[in-house]
Amino acid sequence: MNKSNLNRREFIKRTGAAATVLAAAPYIIAQDKTGSRLPVIGTGEHQYEVIHDWGELPAGHVYGNTHGVAVDAQGEIHIKHTVGKGAKIDDAVVVFDADGKFVRSWGKEYKGGAHGLHLSKEGNGEFFYLCDTKRHEFAKTTLAGKELWRKWAPEQCTGYTMPDEFVPTNIAVAPGGNFFVADGYGKSFIHEYDRDAKYLRSFGGKGAAPGQTSCPHGLMVDLRGEKPVLVVADRSNNRLQNFTLDGAHLGFVTENVLEPCHFHTHGKLMVVPDLHARVTLLDESFKLVAQLGEGPGYKGLRTLTRDHFIPGQFIAPHSACFDREGNIFVVEWVEVGRVTKLRKIA
Repeated sequence: MNKSNLNRREFIKRTGAAATVLAAAPYIIAQDKTGSRLPVIGTGEHQYEVIHDWGELPAGHVYGNTHGVAVDAQGEIHIKHTVGKGAKIDDAVVVFDADGKFVRSWGKEYKGGAHGLHLSKEGNGEFFYLCDTKRHEFAKTTLAGKELWRKWAPEQCTGYTMPDEFVPTNIAVAPGGNFFVADGYGKSFIHEYDRDAKYLRSFGGKGAAPGQTSCPHGLMVDLRGEKPVLVVADRSNNRLQNFTLDGAHLGFVTENVLEPCHFHTHGKLMVVPDLHARVTLLDESFKLVAQLGEGPGYKGLRTLTRDHFIPGQFIAPHSACFDREGNIFVVEWVEVGRVTKLRKIA
């Protein structure tokens, strides 16, 4: 990931251009209860009020890069982050109620490596499947953080020779309980396990040919069609790639995606957080519904302080999810962390 900084002239040039684009885009301003003006993005039936820095993070907590977000059946919002400098509390998962009030935190063991956060409804319960890029492991926990198991790359996959070659980024659970682990920052394999966490198979692997991936950063089992489809955010190949649940290549989606990171669905609508400074909405045929909050890009911006962030624009969306009302929560790969609520208004 490029962490280069822009010089002052280039920064002004880019942000100035971005402001011009923003003015030409469908974009209105709303008034909130405090009298401050909040941007509204989107068009038609898909308009959202933008609430940046959502949630009241208590003293002692400092966000690092915000990497994962999930909303449980009770409406609580779970944020996974790497923990920022100066934090007195090292918990990597913080939980808020629907109004943004802090509820609890946990996950000291994931500090510095917190990445994927997948919520799975299983029977009458809910569980998390988590990825840790620093420790090269993935785990299953309760919503309160009690660990049920923890694993490294499967020994049965011959693609690994050293522990640090495996760097899992996200997990998706299929109907019936089988789940898929994306080695996004490692060897680009996708590993399948059964519901008891027993290894079944691996597919993918580094490359650009059909069936190969390059940084399969995120994935989900898409249930919007007639048959379940494993959709992979094939990020470094700048595409989505669809597989059967047996790992057979089905096809690509290349339009309207640049650096896709992950997925979530609400009815027939899919949200794709795109690292290239925007959030994309797609229908069940992967056709564009809306591009939300498109900014100038993360290079030179993601390491800056909040006063450099332009309201209504994203910098580096890394994960996103819907709540029951169709609002969208977006977390970004920025050093100071950022959680944005897109409150649906149309």
